[in-house]
Amino acid sequence: MKAALVPVERIERQILVIRGQRVLLDSQLAELYGVVTGNLVRAMKRNLDRFPEDFMFQLSRAEFADLRCHFGTSSEWGGRRYPPYAFTEHGVAMLSSVLSSPRAIQVNIEIMRAFSRLRHLLASHAELAAKIARLERKYDGQFKIVFDALRALMEPPEAPAKGQIGYLSERK
Repeated sequence: MKAALVPVERIERQILVIRGQRVLLDSQLAELYGVVTGNLVRAMKRNLDRFPEDFMFQLSRAEFADLRCHFGTSSEWGGRRYPPYAFTEHGVAMLSSVLSSPRAIQVNIEIMRAFSRLRHLLASHAELAAKIARLERKYDGQFKIVFDALRALMEPPEAPAKGQIGYLSERK
């Protein structure tokens, strides 16, 4: 089997959840495809009828500001001057009909694999949670400690509490 142009794990790390949908931003896709973001956006705009709202949407200014803050991207004096476009899995698939370079085709295959793998992981997590719930109902309080521990392991880790930055001096 031929090595992937872009490792699936790298693509998975770039998938964001915005408005409750898993998406890739136009700049991320442009980087993966090896094109300039402006060219990708122009190709999409030339074919707008192929990209309904459930395939692609533009972030609001508030979402864009939040994203900048979250990832520490460029200030207002550099970088992007408009909110990015977010492409859902279907939008990425549609991009393959708009961008037909050999690299775009190969990268699209890897992106589809990444989305599929994420779907599979989420489904298996839900199945595991359902099985634990069934077992818990079946065995009542006998194994409460075990079920509490399993539930705790399935929860996403809590963000560490932010402490005070700096030194404390001991005053006497």
